[in-house]
Amino acid sequence: MNPKYLYVADQKIAYHKTEGTGPTVVFLGGYMSDMEGSKALALEEYCRKNGQAFVRFDYSGHGSSSGEFVQGTIGVWKNDALAVIDQVTEGPLVLVGSSMGGWIGLLVATARTERIQGFVGIAAAPDFTRDLMWEGYDEDIRQTLMTDGVYYEPTEYGDEPYAVSYNLITEADQHLILNRPIQLDCPVRLLHGQKDADVPAHWSERICAALTSNDVVITYVKNGDHRLSSDADLKRLCAAVKELSVLS
Repeated sequence: MNPKYLYVADQKIAYHKTEGTGPTVVFLGGYMSDMEGSKALALEEYCRKNGQAFVRFDYSGHGSSSGEFVQGTIGVWKNDALAVIDQVTEGPLVLVGSSMGGWIGLLVATARTERIQGFVGIAAAPDFTRDLMWEGYDEDIRQTLMTDGVYYEPTEYGDEPYAVSYNLITEADQHLILNRPIQLDCPVRLLHGQKDADVPAHWSERICAALTSNDVVITYVKNGDHRLSSDADLKRLCAAVKELSVLS
């Protein structure tokens, strides 16, 4: 099935929408991920079977959307997500953010609090550009970023390295959220693998502490990795979405 498109600035943002009843579930993918991943497709199947509306999309520079990845920033991708939500959905929402999508999702949720019925984070990684990238880089990598504008970081998730731009890191400082209360009072479910080698498991505790909501539950998966894409993980994800969809 070919995606539909909407325009944000001069970029074409690709998306798929499954029609159904509310609340609409919106999946926000991770860094250099796309909307064809196992979590997005598992949620789409779950929502289709249950007659629930669902939307998945690609940020600019990702997947089927236009744009160059290295030109993207947290602010740009946040605006992509807001455009999809504002133009493609209506009514209450359950946002599901994976890794970087957890950061984007929290930014979006706090910008549209009146519509957010629930939030699910999967190895959610707010502030990763500063705390997990820049602060973890040695002086040589930092110098490469400042001199060349981009650093190609090896990754086990594909044949191509992650392209990390200096602009991504500096622009993202405008969107850091763990240094202050996250003004979101809806139910939140955070799923995190204890063997996550990319985003430490205690990140979910940091998010929980920052959220103003009192209805926050963290689920740790003892042998879970960063992706949390096993059959059991996907069932756990769908169960969290089901729980938040029926809450009033």
